[in-house]
Amino acid sequence: MKSLPVLIAVLMSVPAAADEPVPPQPLIGFTELQTSLPGGRHANVRTMRASVVRADGAGRRLLTPELATEPDTWTQFAGWSPDGRTAIVGRGWQSPANAQWEEDHKTFRHTAEGWLYDAYLVDIATGQATNVTAVERVSFYNSIFFWPGDSTKLGLTALVDGTSKPFRMDRDGRNKVDLNQGSTGFTYGFNGSRDGSRIAYHDNYQIYLADADGKNRVHVATGQPFNFGPTWSPDSQWVLFVAGEHYNCHPHIVRADGTGLRKLADRNGYRGVVEFLDVYDFHGGSSDTPVWAADGQSVFYTALVGPNVELFQVTLDGRAMQLTSSPAGTLHYHPQPSADGKRLLYGSKRGGVRQLFVMALADRSEQVLTDLKPGQGAMWPHWQPDPVDEPGGINRP
Repeated sequence: MKSLPVLIAVLMSVPAAADEPVPPQPLIGFTELQTSLPGGRHANVRTMRASVVRADGAGRRLLTPELATEPDTWTQFAGWSPDGRTAIVGRGWQSPANAQWEEDHKTFRHTAEGWLYDAYLVDIATGQATNVTAVERVSFYNSIFFWPGDSTKLGLTALVDGTSKPFRMDRDGRNKVDLNQGSTGFTYGFNGSRDGSRIAYHDNYQIYLADADGKNRVHVATGQPFNFGPTWSPDSQWVLFVAGEHYNCHPHIVRADGTGLRKLADRNGYRGVVEFLDVYDFHGGSSDTPVWAADGQSVFYTALVGPNVELFQVTLDGRAMQLTSSPAGTLHYHPQPSADGKRLLYGSKRGGVRQLFVMALADRSEQVLTDLKPGQGAMWPHWQPDPVDEPGGINRP
């Protein structure tokens, strides 16, 4: 049995051709799970396991399996550090009694007695996992991301007295600063600009932009009741989000100062969520939001075409291009561009199974990364970044 450092070395190595060296393949972090177990949402969610695979499909393995050895616990891959050396892994637990109550009432009941969701920083080289949200704990339900432009800081979204709130804190979990003081709204979709100077989030489904300390907050008045998932462009000049009505919302952009609002594309009736279970899920699935291209000059998104959900790319002036044309019943989800802009990572449900794929954008050729069987699924993929690639937030279900 190889030690963890040896396994990491094997995972990161790529054989080179005799005449031309092959560049090392980055890792893809994702979550795999059972999708069709009887018993409802929790019976399947508790099978989630954070995993990694190389971008050429080799070396797939579980990450931090020791975090999910207790009953009713699971792990979920949630992001990377800017240098790609540290992974963010969420570790969840829910009591069976609370899970049954939620199933019966078809809604979440987040209580400190029934739930615990923490975020760990995992050193990829050693496998060491550190629970930073347990330090000076403010909540039993937490998620984090690395603060863009300053890897010594983390962004934290925490459920406090039933309200989701954004914080900034040190990398070790200390010195938490509430970035939305005085607001009683439910804050979600917390995201930092690439230069680290600004933040965006939605508060009661309205988009707000603010300085990194939470001050000078600006409301983006779309006139729509549902606004969700703001993310900053690579140059920190624009914010991308969806706006409209719940389950009928479309990609929009706005300038960093809140001006220049415009709709980029229409999702053609797509509800904007992907069901990650094959059993009934009272929550309705996982948000499937648009993402920036690596150069910030276009946006990738998913939209309905006949019976399918296909991949699209749209420029900032609204010129859309369909990237996939698939057999009936195919559903694409969660597109993520590579740091060099040459490849697109995404999930695709084909033949009833959710697998991960990488597309070479130059010729739209595909490579499958996972080989899961019916009743299994791969979700929420994340490219391991180059040192210059600093993601401003995380996807979550």
